[in-house]
Amino acid sequence: MKRVWALIVAAGLLLGLAAVYHHQHRPAEFASAVHPMAPDFDVTAIDGKKLSLVDYRGKVVLLDFWATWCTPCREEIPRFVQLQEKYGQQRFQIIGISMDDSIEPVRQFYGEFHMNYPVALGGAKLGELYGGILGLPIAFLLDREGRIVSKQIGPTAPGVFDREIATALGR
Repeated sequence: MKRVWALIVAAGLLLGLAAVYHHQHRPAEFASAVHPMAPDFDVTAIDGKKLSLVDYRGKVVLLDFWATWCTPCREEIPRFVQLQEKYGQQRFQIIGISMDDSIEPVRQFYGEFHMNYPVALGGAKLGELYGGILGLPIAFLLDREGRIVSKQIGPTAPGVFDREIATALGR
């Protein structure tokens, strides 16, 4: 009987891993036919300005949940700076939501990494709007209408975001 339960548990884990792999590696154009609207939020960016997601309608948005202490996040940020430079003139915007506990390390990190997009502190409440942020990084790609067309959990290969953004921009 123990062997049967072990097989059931193993099969469940394999199915779960396959689902996560499939979800993380499908291009934006193959996302499900029904894309949920991204929950709107109002936060204060680290520069003191109001940041509201609804203000970015009409643009493709990469919403990145990250933290200064997160090693994969630190590796992705320079690529996000490059993506903002590459696509910014094409109605594309990255928004960083730091899940750090205080603003000072975020401000220091922002300057050190020459971040060229708005960053705000998030928190459990904002994370819950997006299904709970249980690990970092997590990035959501939103189309021009504010629908979630892609979700990347964990470290993501550099070309994935580039392809998904280009697809969302209609290139």
